[in-house]
Amino acid sequence: MPESTPDKILRYLAKHESATGPELARHLGITRQAVSPHLRALIDQGSVIKTGSTRAARYFPADKAEPARQVSRDLPIAGLEESEVYDAVAATLNLSRLSGNVESIVHYAFTEILNNAIDHSMADRCSVRVELDASHLRFSVRDRGIGVFHSIADKFDLEDEHSAMIELIKGKTTTKPEAHSGEGIFFVSRCADRFSLRSHKIRIEWDRVQDDVFVSEPRFLEGTLVDFRIRRDSRTRLEDVFEEFAPERYDYRFEKTRVLVKLLQRDYVSRSEAKRLLHNLDRFSEIELDMRKVTSVGQGFADEVFRIFRLAHPDIEVRAINASGAVDAMIRHVRQKKAARERPLR
Repeated sequence: MPESTPDKILRYLAKHESATGPELARHLGITRQAVSPHLRALIDQGSVIKTGSTRAARYFPADKAEPARQVSRDLPIAGLEESEVYDAVAATLNLSRLSGNVESIVHYAFTEILNNAIDHSMADRCSVRVELDASHLRFSVRDRGIGVFHSIADKFDLEDEHSAMIELIKGKTTTKPEAHSGEGIFFVSRCADRFSLRSHKIRIEWDRVQDDVFVSEPRFLEGTLVDFRIRRDSRTRLEDVFEEFAPERYDYRFEKTRVLVKLLQRDYVSRSEAKRLLHNLDRFSEIELDMRKVTSVGQGFADEVFRIFRLAHPDIEVRAINASGAVDAMIRHVRQKKAARERPLR
């Protein structure tokens, strides 16, 4: 049986201890573009470690990479300053070695998440853990306080913690509007390669590799656990993430949001379901409703979202993206009826 390309890559790396992409391409007799997906798959499964980026990138067998280093701290929340904690961790792990874009993201994400624990958890203490290895940086922040979803549900008198989770992911949801914009988790989740937020019996996870968001119900967890992970060779730039949702046309204000509609449910029929989806979205100027994996929508739902809401908020742009053929047909049907109503009589 012929040896597979991934096996050839692993055998070459085991013999030579490391290689660049062009070296591997020459050895395999294929193009650099052709070898890239095999390397990405081996990195994702943990068999290969990548260091550096672009032309300076090198690939190592996982067992030859530098050992991970980590910092763990259990901290009293009273008087805690998130910037001081980050500076101490950065000095210990020498995070200045990270590329500028990755260090900027880690600094922003760590301080935002730790500040949330300080200001919102109602806990006495929290623990932080930061791990750096040859390919990734990962950090977690854990408290045993009120729980992020319970806090939001209680503050806004919501039906349950799942409803609170939906409000949180829309953006601009905060229990302390006098001190917070409510945008931290929204932007942090879009900077990470993988980001999860777990509290009580809900865990929501953003996965950049799969370009998807997942919700699960693990066993009960007191308080809140946040986990952030980013590749050291990530090309994501913090300014690009901000530009997407707080662009220049809105004076760099957070005026655009994107909601993954499947997180509420997969089938929508009624106007009440539409109103639940649209709740508090009138705080934005631009709304993208990501309809992937939504299997069907009824006329009442579509009419409420794409006609009634627009009539009530004519200055807000509402777009559906990634809709299936059936869902897109219903949205177009409602919009055509709206256009017919607005067409002047001759």
